[in-house]
Amino acid sequence: MKLIDGYTEEMRKSIENVNKTRSKRIDEVIPHMTMQERDDVLKNYHPDYRAEVKRALSYGVNKGDIVPVEVADILESYPAINPDYIDLSKIDYDVGVLIIGAGGAGTAAGLWAHYSGVPVDEILVSSKLRHGDANTVMAQGGIQAADRPEDSPLIHYLDAVGGGHFDNIPELAKALVNDAPSVIKWHKDLGVMYDLDENGNFMVLSGGGTSRFRMHSSKDYTGLEIFRVVRDEFRDLNIPLLEFTPAVELLTDETGRIGGAVLYHMETKQYFVVRAKTTIMATGGFGRLHVAGFPTTNHYGATMDGVLMAYRAGTKLRNLESTQFHPTGAAYPEQIVGLLITEKVRGLGAQVLGQNGEQVCYPLEPRDVEASAIIKCCTDTENFIETPTGMRGVWLDSPLIEEIRGKGTIKKNLSAMDRMFQRFGIDLTVDPILVYPTLHYQNGGVLHDEWCHSSIQGLLISGEVSGGVHGKNRLMGNSLLEINVFGRRAGITAAKEYKKVKIGKLSLDHVRKSSKELEATGLKEKRYAPILLPEYRSDLVRDRLVQLYE
Repeated sequence: MKLIDGYTEEMRKSIENVNKTRSKRIDEVIPHMTMQERDDVLKNYHPDYRAEVKRALSYGVNKGDIVPVEVADILESYPAINPDYIDLSKIDYDVGVLIIGAGGAGTAAGLWAHYSGVPVDEILVSSKLRHGDANTVMAQGGIQAADRPEDSPLIHYLDAVGGGHFDNIPELAKALVNDAPSVIKWHKDLGVMYDLDENGNFMVLSGGGTSRFRMHSSKDYTGLEIFRVVRDEFRDLNIPLLEFTPAVELLTDETGRIGGAVLYHMETKQYFVVRAKTTIMATGGFGRLHVAGFPTTNHYGATMDGVLMAYRAGTKLRNLESTQFHPTGAAYPEQIVGLLITEKVRGLGAQVLGQNGEQVCYPLEPRDVEASAIIKCCTDTENFIETPTGMRGVWLDSPLIEEIRGKGTIKKNLSAMDRMFQRFGIDLTVDPILVYPTLHYQNGGVLHDEWCHSSIQGLLISGEVSGGVHGKNRLMGNSLLEINVFGRRAGITAAKEYKKVKIGKLSLDHVRKSSKELEATGLKEKRYAPILLPEYRSDLVRDRLVQLYE
């Protein structure tokens, strides 16, 4: 197979069509889909509507809910630890606030708990991997906030609820948009380097499904830049953090209140018992479950641990039938398939094109609609581009950005994208890039109110582990906003409440009860979770593993 500047000869023929049509497409405006057209493309092509990749939950508070098979497999798992082997009489850590998860939401929660009066030695943060090994640092395009005269939280709210198919919990969407300007101010005060114009004003872009320019960004490293600064603040305050020590089960007392968690050190194989007056769950989403067989943008530890632990304890879940597939994951080269091609590329002017160089759809539809249109193009037409491995995709015309906005725009605003493709000899300023939808976000999760209370006392919820903020579809920039808004609110709530709490005798009886309920369902396959890390080895490899120790 001969490559010409990173692409095969066959792909080069299609790129010639893209180049030939570019000049006429500069002024070509493809209209938004009508509401009926959006509904049609979603119901016919979005994986959420494929009955064969879903099933009903067989037990628990949400019994009967239709969820992805991969999600059901996790929720219908037996505990990874034997409750009888855990000595709960020995308390390893006794704290006011336990935070499970150390991405953006957990880190923000720790900071705001301390800002709100919780002493540092009363806080403990548990991280599955290193501090910041999370989707937060992989978020590229930006964070939404209505802080311009021509915008308002109300307009932001209407965009978010419309994008969520009117299934958002109104109080949560309201909290999200109302707190957004203060989050940006907090970041600016801490030193986050948002993109500014020559007058020092925020530079903002549009995103799919938004009616105003409100996307604040730091090139295409926005999540990394925000977390860099927030983590520095966290470390400067010396808030206690345990790395490589995820929670594997929540603990309850005799009243049913959450009273902490069992942590597990992934290197030493030790467990630790943490008693906590208030517990904040901030463990992120389920991207590494590869829902419906899709590749993913997510970090290695995104295995839905928090949702599972909360469900075993009896919390209500919401919207787990809904998965966000980002419209533009890399489809070529093979080494980066599934990695995120930020929506900011389309926000700057790149169009989505078929093999002959014509636009497939309006480039900034809401994410689920855009993804469905691309899947339709690659499924029901011959208008796709095929890679040497047989993967199908469409072109994202990145060179058009420089035609519209001037030379140097890509290197200035999309340096991460530029660097990623330059490694494979592909220049975004010269050639388009091949994309296909990729699993991106867990739209649903644990139900909570606007101040992060779950349906069980003592358990607060923050970040992607939650359900109800985004409804059935999240708009770009509302994830980085969510982890900061509800991380902040969870920290404030914990600080207000933890001193009033007395924890009784710790127990894992809810885990035993969960196992008995599973036994009663008669499930044929016995699975164990949380899995903590995904398994990518083939059956052949696993069958030939050497057992070094009994």
